[in-house]
Amino acid sequence: RVRRRYVDLIAREEARAMVRNRAAITHAIRDTLYQQGYIEVETPQLQLVHGGAAARPFTTHLNAFDIDMSLRIALELHLKRTMVGGADRVYEMGRVFRNEGIDTMHNPEFTMMEVYWPYANYEDMMNLAEELIRNAARAIGPLQIEWQGVPLDLEKPFRRVTMLDMVREHSGADFREVRTDEEARRIAADKGLAGELKGTESRFAVLNLMFEAFCEERITDPTFVIGHPTEISPLSKRDPENPDYTHRFELFMCGKELANAFSELNDPLDQRGRFEDQLRKKEAGDEEAHDFDEDFINAIESGLPPTGGMGIGIDRLVMFLTDSRSIRDVILFPAMKPKA
Repeated sequence: RVRRRYVDLIAREEARAMVRNRAAITHAIRDTLYQQGYIEVETPQLQLVHGGAAARPFTTHLNAFDIDMSLRIALELHLKRTMVGGADRVYEMGRVFRNEGIDTMHNPEFTMMEVYWPYANYEDMMNLAEELIRNAARAIGPLQIEWQGVPLDLEKPFRRVTMLDMVREHSGADFREVRTDEEARRIAADKGLAGELKGTESRFAVLNLMFEAFCEERITDPTFVIGHPTEISPLSKRDPENPDYTHRFELFMCGKELANAFSELNDPLDQRGRFEDQLRKKEAGDEEAHDFDEDFINAIESGLPPTGGMGIGIDRLVMFLTDSRSIRDVILFPAMKPKA
């Protein structure tokens, strides 16, 4: 069905319906944003410096300039440059590329929608996310849906919970009381995660590890997980009441991440320090750490307004709304290993 999709489309009405449903979902998202005054823009897929996410890029060579370049791993940094230029509310829906694993939730190229709203924050983005998802669901059916046997009611307000509270709820460990990195690593080891530790993690990295190990798979209903550590959020504004954490959320459903959003960091001095920290991680061997982007810092020095920003994985959204088990079912021509 996947390798010869053209035959699949001939043979199965379900395959043809998927094409129509995906188009209806993306149209509903664009229509919602258009009605709220957003402008759809296009940004480069070939970039000198990749950024906007923690991921390994595809690299290529531009013969005309004799330089190496990367395919974009996110839409974020150029859309923020657009915001600096005063374009008001903007969004882009397009392909991004990450040179990583392939499974039922991941394809090397996938469709991302990112939206930026000046003088808004991550709480505004939560409200927008709910509206976009509900309108996308209405475009093809009711708000009461089912994904792989799990009933989901998209009409109810989505739950909002901090990462700290969720880790305490599902593991019993209260990281508000943890004061040292050593104590955090000891707690994780006691909880059975010794094999996941290198021995150099900070308590904030351990908190995120605990969340991934004990919480993600237990999230069923749509849930905004907020309050991510600053250390793992290099583009997000700090919480002024607790600078170790940020104004950020990730939206989870049925154990899978669907969206990521920030109150965007617009302090160039803070941003430079975060990039320098990411550069140290890259030099220490972290292939997914951000590169240092001097031009982006120049851009926000020119004046990035306080901004709410969000990215939504379109393929995963289509999967949930159409009860599709694999991302290969919702991408017309996904990556396939060649036959020998």
